[in-house]
Amino acid sequence: MSDISTYKDLLIWQKGIRIVKEIYLICKDFPKDELYGLTSQIKRSSISIPSNIAEGWGRNYTKSYVQFLKYARGSLLELETQIIIAKELDFISTQNFNKIQGLITEESKMLNAFIKSIDK
Repeated sequence: MSDISTYKDLLIWQKGIRIVKEIYLICKDFPKDELYGLTSQIKRSSISIPSNIAEGWGRNYTKSYVQFLKYARGSLLELETQIIIAKELDFISTQNFNKIQGLITEESKMLNAFIKSIDK
């Protein structure tokens, strides 16, 4: 961790930003009547992932940081559920679903490993 001087150096934060970008691109194709429904929920849960990673970093206290990493993980699972719903409603293509699902799986593994490494 010696090369890490800010939360922006963390791969889990960088992956979180990538997820947000992909979600915003995917949501452009959602029905307009979902703007304040599922679209809004999906965007908010995706934004919450890197935001909680950053906020936890700023706490400068390991227990608090782990708690915010767990919030990020919760938001990630919330997002996963929402994209499954979007897929079931045919708001998202199979290709886009598979792409974002792959990113979610990677982020989940990375978050779990990071939490385990610092939560001693």
